[in-house]
Amino acid sequence: MTITEPAAGPLAEEPPGRAPTLAQVARLAGVSPATASRALTGSAHVSRAALDRVEEAAQHLGYVPRRPSPPDRRSPGAVAVVVCDEGARIFADPFHAGLLWGVRRELGGRRPLVVLMAGTPGEWEAAADYLRGGRVEGVLLVGAHPDRRACVLRAAAGAPVVLAGRPLDDVALPYVDADNRGGAHAAVRHLLASGRRRIATIAGPADMAAGVDRLAGYRMAAQEAGMDVAGLVGHGDFGRLSGEHAMGRLLERRPGIDAVLAASDLMAVGALRALRRAGLRVPGDVAVVGFDDAPVARQVRPRLTTVRRPAEDLGARLARELRACAGGRPSGDRGVVLRTRLIIRESA
Repeated sequence: MTITEPAAGPLAEEPPGRAPTLAQVARLAGVSPATASRALTGSAHVSRAALDRVEEAAQHLGYVPRRPSPPDRRSPGAVAVVVCDEGARIFADPFHAGLLWGVRRELGGRRPLVVLMAGTPGEWEAAADYLRGGRVEGVLLVGAHPDRRACVLRAAAGAPVVLAGRPLDDVALPYVDADNRGGAHAAVRHLLASGRRRIATIAGPADMAAGVDRLAGYRMAAQEAGMDVAGLVGHGDFGRLSGEHAMGRLLERRPGIDAVLAASDLMAVGALRALRRAGLRVPGDVAVVGFDDAPVARQVRPRLTTVRRPAEDLGARLARELRACAGGRPSGDRGVVLRTRLIIRESA
């Protein structure tokens, strides 16, 4: 998507003073500071007209983009964790808290830890501006789509970057992930072993590796069992409401469902609500399995059987991989996948 700015009038003179700032360039070009920054860092998400105006304004004012200053070697550089999601979702998801605690545990106070939330355009600009400051020795990137990832790589200016989660594309960056495919496979095998034969799934977003891999694990186990999955696959966004809606639609398509694997515990909780509304008992009529082993899995009734993703261990391993990258580890060992574990409780 190209961001198009409103047409601006002729360039006006700026009063003389100190070295020109990005804000002055933006004002002179008639664009926002965020757009001016994207234009000057080579982002593709800027219209041609806006790019020309920004470049003309920068040349007119004699503006030189700030270059990262070398870190003060008297103190260690920071490790920045950039979490690419809205603040409400970050604070509501205990996975992020566990991951950050694992990073902090591994750093052990040897490096400052900076957490940057980048869900809105303003937050993205603030995060990129911080990374460009030159005092970051490494970046851990959580949940970024490819366009945002490119923005972080440019702003990090050569500092090593490690991804939390497998990238969907073939980018040559190291990553640490959980075995989402194997976890989903184990969950379906457990349901099959308990006598369930019409097992549905509520899959996560198709543009996130966790959603793709958990669906792939479900399909693999279903194929091994010779199970026809037509009409048994619903979709959600990992949130509770989407799980409730998806479960309702699945029951309309296949009323005889006797089990469901939800790709997150929150979607599983939504599924429980839809099943209760339909007058179905869990696990008597329909068994339910979630994913992540979030605190809510132990709070609902019946307590959720779920696939545990080791959030703290993921965070600790991310920090270790970042340290290895900074030390020149060969790029061949770029993907680390940690085991998941099926936690059996009352719902399945």
